[in-house]
Amino acid sequence: MSVNLFDYAYDLEKALRKSNEYGQLKSLYEQVNADSEARTLFTQFRDIQMQLQEKQMMGQDISEEEVQNAQNTVQQVQQHPLISQLMEAEQRMSMAIAELNKIIMKPLEELYGPMNG
Repeated sequence: MSVNLFDYAYDLEKALRKSNEYGQLKSLYEQVNADSEARTLFTQFRDIQMQLQEKQMMGQDISEEEVQNAQNTVQQVQQHPLISQLMEAEQRMSMAIAELNKIIMKPLEELYGPMNG
């Protein structure tokens, strides 16, 4: 009997949307976006993250000033209660997805052995 893996993937997507982890993440994201100070700080944090990742991927050097700016922004973000809660919720969601990935990869690991990546 053949199965359509995409049907299961869409079922998993629906289940993920109904999960507590996603519900908390969505609620906190909406709260951050509703608070102009939090939204500005969070957007600034994300922009800096993306700029540094792009530079890293392109093999460009990151200046001391950029590192200092990023550290200052991270400190502000961690001290903001709403954003720090959002980041904790993102971490829980990320951990849940990593666990799902382990389960999904199990047949291949049984076939080929543990995969690093």
